[in-house]
Amino acid sequence: MKLKTEKKRQGAQWLPLDNAAKIYPPAMTEGWNALFRVSVTLDEPIDRQILKRALLKTTGRFPNFSMKLRRGFFWYYLERIGGAPEIKDDVQNPCARMMFRENGGFAFRVRCYNRRIAVEIFHVITDGGGGLSFLKTLTAEYLEIKYGVRIPRGGDILDCGEQASAEELEDGYVKHAGPKAVPEPACRAYHLYGTPDRDFLHVTTGIIDAEEIASRAKALGVTVTEYLTTVLLFAAIDWKNVKGGFLQRSRPVKITVPVNLRKLFGCRTLRNFANYANVGIDTRLGEYSFEEAARTVHHQLKLGTDPKVLAAKVASNVNIEKSLFMRLVPLFIKDPVMSIAYRVEGDRKSTTCLSNLGLVKLPEEMEAHVERFDFMLGSLVENPVACACVGYGGRIYINFTRTIEESFIERAFFTRLVKMGVHVLVESNGSDLKKE
Repeated sequence: MKLKTEKKRQGAQWLPLDNAAKIYPPAMTEGWNALFRVSVTLDEPIDRQILKRALLKTTGRFPNFSMKLRRGFFWYYLERIGGAPEIKDDVQNPCARMMFRENGGFAFRVRCYNRRIAVEIFHVITDGGGGLSFLKTLTAEYLEIKYGVRIPRGGDILDCGEQASAEELEDGYVKHAGPKAVPEPACRAYHLYGTPDRDFLHVTTGIIDAEEIASRAKALGVTVTEYLTTVLLFAAIDWKNVKGGFLQRSRPVKITVPVNLRKLFGCRTLRNFANYANVGIDTRLGEYSFEEAARTVHHQLKLGTDPKVLAAKVASNVNIEKSLFMRLVPLFIKDPVMSIAYRVEGDRKSTTCLSNLGLVKLPEEMEAHVERFDFMLGSLVENPVACACVGYGGRIYINFTRTIEESFIERAFFTRLVKMGVHVLVESNGSDLKKE
C-alpha cells in the first residue's frame, strides 16, 4: 500500500512496513526481537535534559522513528504517535528484548551513560545506515543546544528544521526492484554451535588503527571490509577444524556481508534499504592461504554486489510480498508461516556475519567533541555470533556479540590479526575471554 501524495508522506500518520521490515514482527518471540545498536562517545558527560530536547527535535525529523508498530488485518504497519521515548540509563547487557509498552510504544530506545549516547533500534523502522544518520543528527542537535554552535547539515546529518521528503520515506525495495526476479540458490552453510547463554549478550570490542589495516588491505588489492571478512572467515574455519561436527563437515564456511543499497541505487530513504552477499570458501577443496582467500572474497563480493544481481534479489523478495497468497491471506495465518520461513531460511546460508558501516565523517564543529562511535548487532535467530564494525578518528571499532558462552571466534579473529602484526586493543562487557 502506498500513500497517495507527497504531502501525506511528509506528515505521514501511518506507514506500511518496507519490504525488509515485514518479516521481523512475525519472527518476534517473547525473548527476542531483531535489534541493533549505534552509539557515540563525547568528550564530556551527557546532560540528560539537553539530550531530551535534542531527541524531540530529531525524532520529529525522522517520521519512521516517531511511530509505533500496529497490527492490521493483512499486514503490520507503523502509526504515528509523536514525541520521543524516555531516555534510560545504559546497561551492561545491550540490545535486550524491547518491550514496546514500557517504551511508550516506540520501536527504538535511547540510553546514556557518562559520555556515551546509545540508540537501540528494532529493524522494522530502519537499518544500520538509517540508524547512523539518526544518531549523527541527534548528536548534532545536542551539540548545537549545549554549546550554541551551528553544526553544518548535509549528507546523512539532517536539518531538523525541515520536513522529511517523500523520497526519504519511500520503500526503496519496491522502487528499485529489478525487472526479473532471481532468488539466491539455496546452500546451507556450516553453523556455529556452543553452550547457549541468551540471557546476556556478550560483547567483545577490538580497536585497531584504520590506516594500518587499510594499507594492508591495499597491498592485497582488497577493501578493508574484504580484508576483515577474510580474517573472520579463517576464524570460522578454525572453529570448524576444532569443533568439527560430522553432519556439517561437508558444508562451506560462509560470511554474510550486508550491503547498503542507497549509494548503489541513488536512493535517499531513511528506512531499511540493504541487502547482503554471502561469501566464503569450501574447505573440501583444500587449504587456502590468506592471500588466496582474500582474492576469493574480493571477487565474490564484486559479483554479489553488482547492481543488477542485487536488483534481481530485491525483485525476488518484492514478488513474494506481491503474491496472491501474501496479499489476500489474513495476518493471523501469515504470521506463523512467515515465522517458520524466517527460522528455516533466515541464517541457514551463512556461518556468521560481518556488517561494516564504514568510516564516519563529521563536520569540524562536531569532531571537536566526538571521541568514538560503536556499532553492534543484537542476537540473531540461529547464528550465535555476529560482528559489526565502524570507523572514526583513525580507528576501527570491531564489536563481536554472541549468545553462547564460548568466545572462540573473537579470540581466533583478534589472535590472527595480532599474529599478522596488527596491534589490537580489546575490551569486553563481561569477564575475560574464555580459554577453550
